Amino acid sequence: MPRSRATIAFLGACLLIVPACAPVVSPYSHTAYVQATSLKARSLRLMDRATGSWDDSASDVERLQTDLSAALEYAKGRPRNAFSTGQWQRLLDPTGHLLGGFLARWATEGTLGPTFIVEAKQLVGEAFDTISGLESGKVGAPRGP
Repeated sequence: MPRSRATIAFLGACLLIVPACAPVVSPYSHTAYVQATSLKARSLRLMDRATGSWDDSASDVERLQTDLSAALEYAKGRPRNAFSTGQWQRLLDPTGHLLGGFLARWATEGTLGPTFIVEAKQLVGEAFDTISGLESGKVGAPRGP
C-alpha cells in the first residue's frame, strides 16, 4: 500500500509541475515580425515629413494609424502575448512620448521642428526595435547564419 500512495503522490506532483513548464509567451510569428519592421520603416519616413504641414500628410497618417491599429489588434489576439501587446500600446498612446504622442503633437501644432523630429525618431525607432526584438527572441524564431 505505501508504494501506491507514493505513486499517487508522484503523479499528483507531475500534474502540478507539467503546466508550469508550458511556455509563458506566444511562439514566434513571422507576421508579427514583418508588421513591426515594415511599420517602423513607414513610421520613421512619415515622421520626417513633420516639418511640413499636417494637412498635407493627414491622409497618409490616417493610413499608417489604421495599419498600426491592425498590428495592435493582431498582438492582442495572440495567446500569452501580453508583453508585446503592452509595447504596442505604449508606442501608440497619443498621450505618451512615442509615435502616438508625436502624431498627436504634429496634428495639434501643424508642423514640428527638425531637432524634435530627430530626437523623437530615435525613441520611436528604439520602441519598434523592442517590439521586433521581442518577436525574434521567441521560440521558433529563425536563427541567423
